[in-house]
Amino acid sequence: MPELPEVETTKRGIEPNIVNKTIQHLVIRQPKLRWPIPDAVNALVGQKVEGVSRRGKYIGVHTKAGTLIIHLGMSGSLYFVDVGTPPLFHDHVDIELLGSPIVMRYTDPRRFGAMLWQEGDWLEHELLKSLGPEPLTDEFNAKYLYERAKGRKQAIKMFIMDSKVVVGVGNIYANEALFKAGIHPKRAAGNISLARFEKFVSSIKMVLSAAIEQGGTTLKDFVGGDGKPGYFKQELAVYGRAGKPCIECSILLKEIRLGQRSTVYCNNCQA
Repeated sequence: MPELPEVETTKRGIEPNIVNKTIQHLVIRQPKLRWPIPDAVNALVGQKVEGVSRRGKYIGVHTKAGTLIIHLGMSGSLYFVDVGTPPLFHDHVDIELLGSPIVMRYTDPRRFGAMLWQEGDWLEHELLKSLGPEPLTDEFNAKYLYERAKGRKQAIKMFIMDSKVVVGVGNIYANEALFKAGIHPKRAAGNISLARFEKFVSSIKMVLSAAIEQGGTTLKDFVGGDGKPGYFKQELAVYGRAGKPCIECSILLKEIRLGQRSTVYCNNCQA
């Protein structure tokens, strides 16, 4: 599933190709995504793209008429093809730009992604208005996390993956940040000191920033908005390495399931 770095990479990839361009035509081949694509998105036609934003794992394509909200789901991606390029089976939406030789195409084999519409402030959309802070901002800090975690018996890995606590810390990067901070993924969130949260928050910011810099994590389906895969997978310390030696102590990494998600950790380095 594309996580925050993949979504940020996609946002940066599409931005220079669509901002200040007028949307000439919208081709919807398959409207049945996670939610049906609303007819209201047709208001995009004839509109100039004023900007592209990201909030959590949502991308906003802004026009005066409103904002197209895109979520990539589990296997969705945005990429560019030359005008006239025949669509493949899973290519569900094309956004054609006036005077441009390329088309922005949305592909999604599993169809768990979404294209939604919001007039006015896009952050007031029901899916966005209750989201927690962005992890790379000053608003997300150790004191905030410590206060939110007080009294919580929930495993820290599940706690940090809650988008109402903080957005965009998905499974891959939760595994990596917990390892970097030396925190066991099953430790109760309310049983972590402020000092350890300082290290954890720092680790989250470092891991996400590094992934964004390198273009996201290539797993099965992800391709960035520039059509190129991400390059962070080679840097992963624990995720996808169950049964292999820990890079710090050489003890074999263990794997468990938390919230039905793969959780890999070092029983020696993480407590």
